[in-house]
Amino acid sequence: MGRGFFINKTLAIAGVILAAGALATIIALSVVYSQAKAKNQEVQPTNGGTSPTTTPSTPTNPWDHYRLPDSLSPVSYNITLWPRLEANVATGLYVFTGQSAVVFECRKSTDLIIIHSNKLNLTLVNGHHARLTGLDGAVPPAIIKSWLQPVTQFLVIQLDGELQTGKQYELYSDFTGELADDLGGFYRSEYFVGATKKVVATTQMQPVHARKAFPCFDEPALKAVFHVTLLHPHGTVALANGMNLAPVNVTVNGQDVTRTSFEATPIMSTYLLAFVVSEFDFIRSPEGEKYLIRIWARKQAIAEGQGNYALEKTGPILEFFEKYYDTVYPLPKSDQIALPDFGAGAMENWGLITYRETALLFNNESSSNADKEWIATVISHELAHMWFGNLVTMRWWNDLWLNEGFATYVSYLGANSAEPSWNYTDLIVMKEVYKVMSVDALASSHPLSTREQDIMQPAQISELFDSITYSKAPAVLRMLSEFLTEPVFAKGLSTYLDTFKYGNTVYQDLWKHLQMAADSTPGLNLPASIEDIMNRWILQMGFPLVSIDTAKGTITQNHFLLDPNSTVDRPSEFRYEWIVPIKWIKSGTEQTPFWLQTKTDTHLPLKTSGSDWVLVNTKVSGYFRVNYDLVNWERLLTQLNTSHEVIPVINRAQIIDDAFNLARAKTVSTTLALRTTLYLQEEREYMPWETADRNLGYFFLMFDRSEVFGPMQAYLKKQVTPLFNHFEMITGNWTTIPENHLDQYSQVRAISLACSSGVPGCDALTTSWFQAWMKTPEKNPIPANLRQTVYCRALAAGGVVEWDFAWTRYQEATVASEADKLMYGLACTKVPWLLKRYLNYCLDPERIRKQDATFTMVYIAGNVVGQPLAWDFVRANWNHLFNDYGGGSISFGRLIEGITRRFSSEFELNELQKFIKDNSDVGFGSASQAVDQAVERTKANIKWVAENKDDVFKWFSDNSQTI
Repeated sequence: MGRGFFINKTLAIAGVILAAGALATIIALSVVYSQAKAKNQEVQPTNGGTSPTTTPSTPTNPWDHYRLPDSLSPVSYNITLWPRLEANVATGLYVFTGQSAVVFECRKSTDLIIIHSNKLNLTLVNGHHARLTGLDGAVPPAIIKSWLQPVTQFLVIQLDGELQTGKQYELYSDFTGELADDLGGFYRSEYFVGATKKVVATTQMQPVHARKAFPCFDEPALKAVFHVTLLHPHGTVALANGMNLAPVNVTVNGQDVTRTSFEATPIMSTYLLAFVVSEFDFIRSPEGEKYLIRIWARKQAIAEGQGNYALEKTGPILEFFEKYYDTVYPLPKSDQIALPDFGAGAMENWGLITYRETALLFNNESSSNADKEWIATVISHELAHMWFGNLVTMRWWNDLWLNEGFATYVSYLGANSAEPSWNYTDLIVMKEVYKVMSVDALASSHPLSTREQDIMQPAQISELFDSITYSKAPAVLRMLSEFLTEPVFAKGLSTYLDTFKYGNTVYQDLWKHLQMAADSTPGLNLPASIEDIMNRWILQMGFPLVSIDTAKGTITQNHFLLDPNSTVDRPSEFRYEWIVPIKWIKSGTEQTPFWLQTKTDTHLPLKTSGSDWVLVNTKVSGYFRVNYDLVNWERLLTQLNTSHEVIPVINRAQIIDDAFNLARAKTVSTTLALRTTLYLQEEREYMPWETADRNLGYFFLMFDRSEVFGPMQAYLKKQVTPLFNHFEMITGNWTTIPENHLDQYSQVRAISLACSSGVPGCDALTTSWFQAWMKTPEKNPIPANLRQTVYCRALAAGGVVEWDFAWTRYQEATVASEADKLMYGLACTKVPWLLKRYLNYCLDPERIRKQDATFTMVYIAGNVVGQPLAWDFVRANWNHLFNDYGGGSISFGRLIEGITRRFSSEFELNELQKFIKDNSDVGFGSASQAVDQAVERTKANIKWVAENKDDVFKWFSDNSQTI
């Protein structure tokens, strides 16, 4: 590794400052440049002729490829940035100015320097965009010409000679960028203290936004050391990955500013770089503690103690991961900062983790049990990345699943260590496994890992940040850990991290180290190598349906599809067969696990007689669904209806979820699936009720606009009434909170389902709470756990007065989690013009923050009254949403899924297909796959409704009568 490089401080300051006139010129150029980029035009011809308007389909020039050539490798960066926290008077734009010097080594001789640069205006020096010098005696070739290549987001520098292999050079550039509110790169976040607007300059570099902050080699494998200096107004504080050194007050071009420099980072990827300038305050771990931990947020939030829970749990989670990885935390500090505007939930920047406020801040009065769980989980997820992802990083984005899937899996372990009374690890089945199976059962799903060459463009990279990556990956890694055992799994991770620390890997490297750990552990008896087993789960999409015939003792597997008639056009070298670990119980007794290695096998212990029943996939440790012969199904149903506690609670949830999904796939009858819910009158546990609610929720989506709705609602009312009465009793008529973590969720579920199905007294309860709050707005009497449900039910029953009251409370909310609950509740009104007004607010960031626009529109679409309004709104405004909200501030995949999930008619399918055709010129970016899935899902819904409506109507009618 090359040595670090520091620019003379005077040069650093002078280089970043621009006179007012020059700044205005650059701002104007910025606007022109952005417009040109939006039109896919090149700023300068590449060959002296007319520039093409698009990148050729088969690029011939290296700058027309989306991947960097392998000729140069960065060693270190020295970056100075000055964000302006006030808008320019002449243009109204917020900007930042900066300079960057990158030291790089020439790996292969070349006469080109190609480096990422996007939405930056580079100052011309002697007619060129940068200045090149040689280090340690290297003689730099002269620059012939340089230009920006906006389609592939490159700065290209043509030299009059070749760079020498093994020599190091320094590339220096001055630049200006817009400190926009697009939530990507170096951007601004805003909040108010009274009537005073405060501006925060902050970052989100993942996946390809570092190039919007400074010219860089913006690929994860091109790691380097970063030296950062920030210039910022007096009264603000600057943070970055490294520890901040003592700030110095300086005067630059007549302006008094503070200069803060930071300790050099370890060698790391550009997407992990972060810096923030704000007026925030912080709390920290006591002097002498093992870790220096600081929690940063708005001063009011810190003063109110909203950072206390995060500070309390960060240390124990860090300590857990040190032990789990058997590797010390590699940094001198851990800063965590809550931002008013942040597109993702959080970002694992090394040493400076950025969060949405809802993911870091907890208020004892207004935050719910679910809010606390979310905070613990997200903190655990991001801290897990400090080792897995940051210390050792994927080579390219096609292995993003490894980073995110692993962090998601172990986040449950870390959160469970911090809150052991929650028994949190089992919830991964509800929150990840079953959630993603509904997507992975589509023919338009995709494998976890793809070839590098298939993921090139920024939109293709962004598309990988989906539920397959975040939820399927932890599901299969959990399965791997289960059959290896957790100690063996952790042992393999430890040697993996030690071998590749500060470097990059591919997933095969992890398999190798886990195999080493397995080979050194007697008694595992794996049927094949870890690579052979796991490649079947990551290199082909989907998962198996394991079918058991207890009369014959046979077991088979098939690729499970929600629509068995759909065409799977994605080939697989494994022919959609898996090596499946089978854990099972017989009549309540755990049996010896075994492996299913072929399409069909005979395992005679599965054969039963008499009243014995078999249940496969104990604790849902495997990523597959299970079907049985009808005799065994009947025995399981009998057990549920006579003594359901004999079946483990997580497997009671499994029976319901498998049955409903098998019914959608026409493998079992819909009435059999519905019968799995009959026993729920006796069920008090959270997981079975949560699973039933989700699956019956599909029925409500399909039938809440038809005559099926009445009997369906009556049935749900009958089933949930005992649950409602139970919690009314044990909470003293709703005056206390259940002690158990999951019981608190069950209480919320009881009230939500009881009110939506018309249980007597429920709506009166929620409305009375809300009316009491309206009488005394300064004191909210509604229990924090119940607020989201109460807001929704009260606003559904109310009108404009209730809605306006809630809207005012939303605008005035100083606790982000409380604002989120109100944002959800506001979408529940049944008044169409209020919903229409609410949708229009989504286009006004002064009313609805850009980070919240997706959620708001999806919430409205979840309302049967709001769904057609939201669909019309998105269609009418797609161009605006895509172009103005597409820079990291909106999840288009989530939006498309949310507004189309109720589609179940030919008319809606035609509208969806017309929407796709009408916007082919605009495009769908990271939502392209979600659009395909919406079409497939709609077609499947149409079939399902046509085939099941009559039977469903009869079943609910027959079973909704109260005896």
